[in-house]
Parts: sequence; structure tokens; C-alpha cells
Amino acid sequence: MMTLAPYACSPDTSRGRRYDEAPPENRTQFQRDRDRIVHCNAFRLLEYKTQVFVNHEGDLFRTRLTHSLEVAQIARTLARNLGLNEDLIEAISLAHDLGHTPFGHAGQDELNACLRELAPEAGGFEHNLQSLRIVDELEERYAAFNGLNLCFETREGILKHCSLKVARQLGAVGERFLDRLQPSLEAQIANLADEIAYNNHDVDDGLRSGLITLNQLRQVEIFSTHHARVCRDHPNLEDRRAIAETVRAMINTLVLDLSATTLANLQGAAPASVDDVRRSAPMAAFSASIRRQADELKAFLLENLYRHYRVIRMTSKARRIVRDLFVAFMNDPRLLAQDHRRDDAVEQARAIADYIAGMTDRFAVREHQQLFRVGS
Repeated sequence: MMTLAPYACSPDTSRGRRYDEAPPENRTQFQRDRDRIVHCNAFRLLEYKTQVFVNHEGDLFRTRLTHSLEVAQIARTLARNLGLNEDLIEAISLAHDLGHTPFGHAGQDELNACLRELAPEAGGFEHNLQSLRIVDELEERYAAFNGLNLCFETREGILKHCSLKVARQLGAVGERFLDRLQPSLEAQIANLADEIAYNNHDVDDGLRSGLITLNQLRQVEIFSTHHARVCRDHPNLEDRRAIAETVRAMINTLVLDLSATTLANLQGAAPASVDDVRRSAPMAAFSASIRRQADELKAFLLENLYRHYRVIRMTSKARRIVRDLFVAFMNDPRLLAQDHRRDDAVEQARAIADYIAGMTDRFAVREHQQLFRVGS
């Protein structure tokens, strides 16, 4: 077993679970967390939730499930380089998107708007907080408690951000937002591994879809640099392989830079414990040059892929589906199965949000058709 750095999270000193349980046999507490996440319903549903493209648009595009696996792979590599806890960082990575709605950020934004407009007392919707809600309350797999009863450190890593108002309602896991503390280094690295995965793999999916072109991407420094090197080293390589080589090289550059910069930060700060990490400025970081290049790529994708008219058309339909479902269920909860009905109006709004957020892309489309299409 790999020796952990002094600033890493150890399962032996975990702050524990919300409900006491006997310690696991033949695995650590963080391995137990990872295994519970992999076996839960919400994790399986990620297979049919979109990353950028709606699930039915093509079999080769990323889904939330494949994205989560890719984040976990990158994060584990970084954890090993930095002496961090690989099991914890894998658990955080696999769970970070559990709360995503159907249709990606479009679904999240519309569900948030619906709650704020039609049920303001219930609060809005944010997928990050919903991921925590799933592992704390909504999963129904164990006799002794709701949720997955994960360790504090895993829950902390899932909750990347929240408002101070919400933090006050979350108990121990919300305290760091009130006290202006950092999460564990495992949580910091998982967050940046997420960024590495989605930016670079959206390049791949964007090119595959034809919504962005090689000529456009050649104006982006990090892509242009690596693509030119691939073409120089492999002059007869077909475009598909050249793109795959370029994306792989970009990810490798970002991982190496993140690892080297974080190690330098750690050497400078010399944290002797996880608590030292929490009290310091964020230590997981890219170098200034790579941070600038990563931000340029992110801005390019926002303007040319996420705001492409074909994506906007899809997100417009997605938002309409989410709003139609929310309004219909709010106006007449009898349209819902009994286990989604509540006597209290605020609880009913939140239950409807939970129900819609848990839908896959194709289930949301089918539910919309059954409610609104004559003959369904």
C-alpha cells in the first residue's frame, strides 16, 4: 500500500459518518465510499445523462458517466504523484456529478428558475448541492439510514461550493464555507481534474460533431501547439488519430503542470497535516502560463461550442421540457406517483425537483410526451 503524504487524508483519521457503522472488513473507509457510489442508482443513471450533446444524438459522445470515469482516472494519477489518498479522490470524482439534471446545465438552469419563480420558499436548484442531497438523503439502499452514509471527507469533496445561507443549514460539512477554510487537497485536485476532463474531451466531442473545426481550434494556443507537434512527428496521420493524439497530449501537459505546480506550492507551505491544508490558501493550481492557456480554451468552447446555434436549439427544447414538467406537476401533483407526493407545498416543490433532476434525458423526453402529446 502506498505511503500517504502527511497532508493527505487518511481513512484512519476520518471525521466519520453521519450514522455510526461497524468498520469495513478488507477495505478502507474511503474504499467503502467509492464502492457505495459505484453501486448506487444515481451513478447508473449517469449513463443516460448528457455532457454537451443529448443522449440520443450519438453513441460516441460523452455522457455524465463516461465523464465521471475520466475524471476519476485523471484524479487518481494526480493523487499518486502527490502522495494523496487515491481511494478518496476516486470516490469524490465518481460522485461529483450525481446531482446533474437531464440535459446538462440547461436542465439545471431551468429547474433553478422554476423553483425560484414558482416555489421561492423551497430555494433554488444547484447540481453540486443536489449531489450531496443524493448521497445524504435520496438513495434508498440501506435499512438503517437514508442515503449512502459517506465519510465526511467524501461529502466535503462533493460539495465544491455553496452559499453561506445554505452552508448554515448543512452542519459540519458546511462549516468550511463559514470559516473561510479550504477543503482537503484531494477535493481540490478532484475539482481541477474535472476541469481538465471536460474541457479537453469537449474539444474531442465538438470536433466529432462538426460544430467546431480544426481551423478554429488552431487559433487556441494549447491546441495549436500540441496539434502542430503531432502533425510534425506524424505527417501522414489521418485527422481522427491526430485529434486523439492532440487531446491526449493536452491532458498530459495539464496533468504534469498541475502536479509540478502543486508540489512546488506544497514545498513552499510545508503543510504537516490536513488541517494545515485547510487553513492555507488553495495549494492545487496550474502555473500562470498554463492557467492562461486553459482559460483561453474554456472561453473558446463557451463561445464556439456551448453557444453554437445547434446546441442552443437543443438547450432551448430541453429547458422547455423541464419547465413544462415542473409546472404540470406543481399544478396537479396527482400526475405524480404516490411516492413523489407531499402534503406540504414547499416539500412538494422539492420532491418534484428531485424527481425531475433524477430523470435521464430520454426519460424526461418520454415523460413529456406522455403528458402533452395526444395519443400517448
